Amino acid sequence: MNRRTLAASIVAAAMTAGVASVASAAPMMTQAQMMKVQQANHARAMAQHLVACYGVAAAGKNDCAAGAHSCAGQSTISRDPKSFVLLPAGDCQKIAGGSLTAG
Repeated sequence: MNRRTLAASIVAAAMTAGVASVASAAPMMTQAQMMKVQQANHARAMAQHLVACYGVAAAGKNDCAAGAHSCAGQSTISRDPKSFVLLPAGDCQKIAGGSLTAG
């Protein structure tokens, strides 16, 4: 194998790995799965007195969003102002950048 072929193989492998990692970072949900997650989050929020705190979720760690993407775990950026995590009432205001409304 010559250098050019080796270099091309390495670049192709790196690009394939990059595409695979991006695809696995935010798996697509069906409409039924999204509804199930939203219902579960709503039930948990009501039972445990949780509120939606926008702008504090890590990428891929959000509970849902305000129209920014499909739903749970779909945020691609950290501290997305349109994605939220559920927190106990009163905690969101204690976090820098936390908001009770979508930004």
